[in-house]
Amino acid sequence: MKKYRVTVNGSVYEIELEEIKGDGASAAAPATPAQSAAPAAGDGEAILSPMPGNILSVSVTEGQSVKKGDVLMVLEAMKMENEIMASASGTVTGIIPKGSAVETGTVLCTIK
Repeated sequence: MKKYRVTVNGSVYEIELEEIKGDGASAAAPATPAQSAAPAAGDGEAILSPMPGNILSVSVTEGQSVKKGDVLMVLEAMKMENEIMASASGTVTGIIPKGSAVETGTVLCTIK
């Protein structure tokens, strides 16, 4: 163990660090990140997630006709519910399931 003094925002803290030698097998395993959902598979224009979050509800089904501006699903991010709307009229060819955890840029839905 080695002791260090660290100053953070004007406050001084004393910390101890342990040096790990060898292959690190005795170290704790890193946390496994939450698994995000597979993107919606389908042919057509992709509707992408604007931010990371969870899909609370899905208002459409595959094969359903939608018009530009129709609400497709609700994405919860930072305790706010965001409506994801169709950017074009057409038929839904793929949709991500309710309850999926998504990252920014994940394909939520495809419209052809």
